[in-house]
Amino acid sequence: MRQSDRWPVRVAVGFARACAVAAVGMLTPAVWAAAVAWGVWWGPGNPWSWVGPVLLVGAGTLALSRPVCRIVRRLVARWTGTVVPAGYRRAGPVTQMSTGYWWNGSGYARTRRDALLDQKWRVRWADPAVRRDLRFTLILPFTAGPVAALPPAGVAAAVVGLGGPGPASRLAGALGLVAAVAVAPYAWRPLAPVARRFLRPSAAMALADRVDELTAQRADTTVAQAAEIRRIERDLHDGAQARLVSLGLSLATAEKLMETDPGRARALLRDARAGAAGSLAELRELVRGISPPVLNERGLVDAVRALGLDVPLAVTVDADTSPRLEAPIESALYFGVAELLTNTVKHARATRAHVTLARDAAGVVIEVEDDGRGGADDRPGGGLDGLRRRLAVFDGVLTITSPPGGPTRVRMAVPCESS
Repeated sequence: MRQSDRWPVRVAVGFARACAVAAVGMLTPAVWAAAVAWGVWWGPGNPWSWVGPVLLVGAGTLALSRPVCRIVRRLVARWTGTVVPAGYRRAGPVTQMSTGYWWNGSGYARTRRDALLDQKWRVRWADPAVRRDLRFTLILPFTAGPVAALPPAGVAAAVVGLGGPGPASRLAGALGLVAAVAVAPYAWRPLAPVARRFLRPSAAMALADRVDELTAQRADTTVAQAAEIRRIERDLHDGAQARLVSLGLSLATAEKLMETDPGRARALLRDARAGAAGSLAELRELVRGISPPVLNERGLVDAVRALGLDVPLAVTVDADTSPRLEAPIESALYFGVAELLTNTVKHARATRAHVTLARDAAGVVIEVEDDGRGGADDRPGGGLDGLRRRLAVFDGVLTITSPPGGPTRVRMAVPCESS
């Protein structure tokens, strides 16, 4: 029997989780109770005896709504593996105009700080998630909160009863202890269905988030295409075009010297032939960077194996013989593996890497693992963030596990069907 299946372990874990849920679920009632006590302390003759408590209840409930919901999402994800999306609206960029003022999407401000502050509160109050969080904060104390409070309440009754005089109090204490032990493994479990029912984004919120996501993906794709076109133009201008211009001048000079100085003309023709070979090699390298021939001819698995041979690491590739994928997906995954291996060489100080390609019921999954120093940072605007955005175009997901000291494991999952 596993350690986690033993009843004492389940009771201890369940009791700790029930206490955590009860503490979170009863935060708002605690504020309400404090407001009532405040009004009683002021007395009925004071006009603030009801205005102050009402203000405290409203402000306290609103202030606790978002922290309580965030804690609940974190607990549900950690205990059950169920991720409840937050669905909060994200603020757009703040841009400085030619007049010096800052535009935050809805108004102008003199400074960037004022623009960000105004944008924060506009987004906060216009977000439907605020009303959803407030509703959940009001529902939690009457659903999962009281159920989770049963084990600690039973223990408290046991402490009071077993320490009291008389057999009746001791019997009540024993019954409280038995009840606490019996319900402890299950008292926290209502939190997950309640969170899924009342805390997840509504259909309208999910649709709005999806529209924003697709808009951002379109903008990222446009920027990436423009950057790729500029790179190709720069490579052609600085490389093959310069060589071809030099080749044309050499051929023109050789044509003029053919009758007067044949030896020099032959030397110029040899240089021109070497220049043509160099231009052809540069063009092939450029084409390989745009669309590798091995990827088009042999598929993703063989292209990744060929890529591993060019990396100055001991790269092993473990792949199944899955059918071909759609060309855009294969290209995105290939260049994703290329970027990850490049990062391994440049930053990880690794000696070997392992690439795994597999298919499941949802799509294709690629994992790249190295024995480097770890600490990979998915910072905004970085290479991993760009890779995440490129995969998002295909509804792909990038997962990074890179603790300090290593190893680093990056997982790319793209839903697709084989062709």
